Amino acid sequence: MQDLPSHIDIHEEGPREGFQFESRIFPLADRVALVDALSESGLRQIQVASFVNPKAVPQMADAGDLFQAIRKRPGVRHTALWLNERGFRRAQATPGVDLKASLLLHTSDTFSHRNNGCGAGEMRKEQERWIGMYVEAGLPVEAAYVMTAFGCNFQGDIPLSEVQAVIRWLVDRFEGTKQPLPVIMLADTVGWAVPTEIERRVGAVRDIAPTARIGLHLHDTRGAGMANFYAALRMGVDVFEGSVAGLGGCPFAGHGQAAGNICTEDIVFMAHEMGIETGIDLERLIEAARQAERLIGRTLPGRVLRSGSLAGYRT
Repeated sequence: MQDLPSHIDIHEEGPREGFQFESRIFPLADRVALVDALSESGLRQIQVASFVNPKAVPQMADAGDLFQAIRKRPGVRHTALWLNERGFRRAQATPGVDLKASLLLHTSDTFSHRNNGCGAGEMRKEQERWIGMYVEAGLPVEAAYVMTAFGCNFQGDIPLSEVQAVIRWLVDRFEGTKQPLPVIMLADTVGWAVPTEIERRVGAVRDIAPTARIGLHLHDTRGAGMANFYAALRMGVDVFEGSVAGLGGCPFAGHGQAAGNICTEDIVFMAHEMGIETGIDLERLIEAARQAERLIGRTLPGRVLRSGSLAGYRT
């Protein structure tokens, strides 16, 4: 495909992925202020926190308080991440959480063990139970994440056949049901993707699930994030997850510090300059990115937060 989408949806991950990755625990009021600033920027979905074991991730121990403190803005979904049924039940019982029912699928046994304590096959069986859990709660399954869809620091190259097997499993589970196929989110969890592999793997998913909507969760670990974003646009992908100012990373990357998701304000800037609508006020988003950098207290990888947009140079 060569036609660019006219509009893309960008989901913000920074408040959850960014602060979960930090060794410090930041004041609740400061994190609330950042979420509120992001909510004013035109973003329609913000992942605020995760409901996980507070002993393992103390940065998210106050997730319930955070959700109750943020300002609710019409049209903005404040979502959460969970890794098991206990986390889902906590999210379900917390006022202010917009429950986004998602599946977590893996191509790498080793990564799945580190992330979930079980192999990829066991995790798929668990996801079958999750589907039933969501049905019982009256929630449609909105997204299915395929983790390490491009490569794994622990297991090495991920053959295309592994990704295809996951997608076929997903299609089989929803075939003949009343639920539509969820958005398929290919995750470059530890930054292995390059543009040619974006094209190849998105194309392979379309061959198996031609009617599915495809999204990407891209990391900029090795500097290819924006090139991968452009390659995905050329393939017609229209759902992306970003992180304000480039906050965050992957704690299971294997060694060193993995860069966070592609930077939200950078991809909004590129999209707008290419004539692609996002519904986001870039200037407000840049201010939120600068707020995030002040809060973290160090230079963050976002580019546009320092250079600004081109609005001031145009007459």
